[in-house]
Amino acid sequence: MLSYARGPEIAPIEKTIGQVLDETAARNPDGDALISRHQGLRLSYRQLQDEVVRTARGLWGMGIRPADRIGMWSTSCAEWVYLQAAAARVGAILVNINPAYRAHDLRFVLDRSRVRLLFLHAADRRANYVQILDEARHAPGLALESTVLIESDEWQRMLAGGVEFPALPVTPEDVVNIQYTSGTTGSPKGVLLTHRNLVNDGLFIGQRLKASGVDRICAPVPLYHCFGSVIGSMVSVTSCATLILPSPQFDVLATLEAVHQERATALYGVPTMFIAQLTHPEFERFDLSSLRTGVMAGAPCPIETMRRVVERMHIPELTIVYGQTETSPGLTMSDAEDPLELRVTTVGKALPNTEIRIVNPTTNETVPMGETGELCARGYMIMKGYDQDKEATEAIIDQEGWLHTGDLAAMRPDHYFSFKGRAKDTIIRGGENIYPREVEDFLHTHPAIADVYVIGLPDAKLGETVVAWVQLAPGATATEEDIRNFCRSRIAYFKIPQFIRFVDGFPMTVTKKVQKYLMREQEIRERGLEAVANQATA
Repeated sequence: MLSYARGPEIAPIEKTIGQVLDETAARNPDGDALISRHQGLRLSYRQLQDEVVRTARGLWGMGIRPADRIGMWSTSCAEWVYLQAAAARVGAILVNINPAYRAHDLRFVLDRSRVRLLFLHAADRRANYVQILDEARHAPGLALESTVLIESDEWQRMLAGGVEFPALPVTPEDVVNIQYTSGTTGSPKGVLLTHRNLVNDGLFIGQRLKASGVDRICAPVPLYHCFGSVIGSMVSVTSCATLILPSPQFDVLATLEAVHQERATALYGVPTMFIAQLTHPEFERFDLSSLRTGVMAGAPCPIETMRRVVERMHIPELTIVYGQTETSPGLTMSDAEDPLELRVTTVGKALPNTEIRIVNPTTNETVPMGETGELCARGYMIMKGYDQDKEATEAIIDQEGWLHTGDLAAMRPDHYFSFKGRAKDTIIRGGENIYPREVEDFLHTHPAIADVYVIGLPDAKLGETVVAWVQLAPGATATEEDIRNFCRSRIAYFKIPQFIRFVDGFPMTVTKKVQKYLMREQEIRERGLEAVANQATA
């Protein structure tokens, strides 16, 4: 059999984000919709609907019209949720801007996206955003006309100047959101996402979670990222659940306190967020027994970390979602009712109305069941393309509509998928292919290891060799030789790390994705391997 699967056929929602919010508010007007703990805000669905309408009128009063781009350059806050739905109501396109961006990055995105109106906080403990914006605005030709400071008189003046807007022909096919990829290859690219993309991905992920109006979703993941703005806000709106924002950006104690005090039933996070909670010295004082389900996503999820979270954080129905920004983001997902072994060892099965096949990256032929290859997807969730970049769009979406993810995976006979890593992460040591994810999963079984990441280093003789960065569990001790001895006789000799570096943490993006290229650069620099690294290869 070949590696091809199709998710169940379920009628999609052919509605806009605004229409879905209105229906939910009519169905559950007094139910908790949004709790922003750091802002002291608690809104019912009726109140959230009112705030969204006020914000939409404010946008119209500022001259925003259908297809205009407005930017949100901010950490998580209630205004983020208002703007997401308000922009959708007036037919505008919300551009998500990473708050970690500084002048050079911001200038690029503002220029590329043609944002007319930008929302931002003046400053926080990370940066002075007004100062960064002033530096970025010196670039000629920017479309940016005005800015609004959130939680200031400027926001209130925008609301006060709001006007009624006419009925608009907004459709599910319209682009409603632009999210920028991290730019691991070339400059960041603007992913064009539609109402249909976001609403239906939220609907189908919520169904796999068994989410309903009784659920309270604690989402410490950022709203400018697909994890927060789709798996967070869109799941809550389509299922009538409550969205809880514990803090502006991820804070371990704030997250644990939010689960404890708000009696959250679902918890989201990337693996490093869950590890930070499990290893926090005050972890035991929090009552997490209200948790039922959750999502671990945004980065490869180590099997042993999943097991520990399920057991120690009392999340019996923890799930994994796999996907990427270009797919809105979900492609595969485990089911909350799947056996634990299935949920911790796979990234689930195809979501509804989703086709997936595994192909040979060289020949593009579908590989036999069980073979590793590149995961490709097709369906409602595929982006409209990269903003103003037809060439890049055609490079990733082929003529038959298949999006090539660049990720390695294998399909099991039960149509569940095992994630094998990024195609470009593959280490080739002396002709042997090594998948870092496989080695990382194994090393996570060592009792002294809290977290670990594996990279390849250039080697004059072997081509590449294996390096592991290891973060030990609190109070644990281990030497390089201890870890190598643990590997011997358990994994193939060529997979055993030649070098091991003990660290307190890892270089990460603001979304807590590990930046392996920075680890590799540091290793090359400190080990004097520049000459080897710069040798030309076929």
